[in-house]
Amino acid sequence: MDKGVQTRDAILDTGVEVAFSVGLGGLTIGALAERRRMSKSGLFAHFRSKEALQLAVLERARETFTDLVLRPALAAPRGEPRLRELFERWLTYGSKRIPGVCLFVKAATEFDEQPGRLRDRLAENHQDMLDTIAQVCRTGVSAGHLRADTDAEQFAHDMYGVLLVFYLTDRLLDDPAAERRTRVAFDALLDAIRT
Repeated sequence: MDKGVQTRDAILDTGVEVAFSVGLGGLTIGALAERRRMSKSGLFAHFRSKEALQLAVLERARETFTDLVLRPALAAPRGEPRLRELFERWLTYGSKRIPGVCLFVKAATEFDEQPGRLRDRLAENHQDMLDTIAQVCRTGVSAGHLRADTDAEQFAHDMYGVLLVFYLTDRLLDDPAAERRTRVAFDALLDAIRT
């Protein structure tokens, strides 16, 4: 890997951490340059605009989420084991507050009313996650673990909702029962569709 790519990767990793702390909207070339101890012009040469930086940081967060949560979950056996692995990994890394896993939730509320490329990319990422959950659910049906009349899109909606409530209760409300309640809610979802 050449030095330019390594530098860009290091900048993006730091960018994800900064955006996790101050929000994606608060991520600026100046703030990131200061954190990386680089000149603004040196950092600007890599991204050319605040929006390009934000989009690149969002993409890096997606890569992190894919590496830590999605790819290992999709390697689990089809059906209920894969759904459980997806849930467990998402919950585990979310509770550890890994910036690349959590940035999407933070950014969604920050940009939900701000039209533009960043909002569109965020919406696409969230839709991709809903689609992934639904597809994993459908494989559970085809594997015979879940009822044939299961509405995979509804299950995806409900599972996503359970995990979003976890972020709210764990972080904002500092509820010590957040993880337990989240597990109970997920088990209830599975019980409702299990064969």
